[in-house]
Amino acid sequence: MIRHCVFVRFRSDVADTERTAIHADLEGLRQVVEGMDTVHFSANVSPEPFARGFSHGFTIDFRDAAARDAYLVHEAHQRAGGRLVAALEGGTDGLMVFDLDITKK
Repeated sequence: MIRHCVFVRFRSDVADTERTAIHADLEGLRQVVEGMDTVHFSANVSPEPFARGFSHGFTIDFRDAAARDAYLVHEAHQRAGGRLVAALEGGTDGLMVFDLDITKK
């Protein structure tokens, strides 16, 4: 299983309603991307001082790397990702992506 972790710095002028809509767009991808499973969204709640300005994040679990790879190139993901990047401080500079292989070994 691949856990796709995304951390973001939203621009200060992005309304809560737009963040909610972006989350809904990403959640909706589960209906069109085979092997895409659980999606979780949250503001950063860590008490540690290491967030480097990343205020929100989400994770998506994929059955395997092939499912993740299909998601990355899917037209619906490209649209949702474009909307997300447009809402971030500095565009892609306000984005960090990290994938973890959490396959039981």
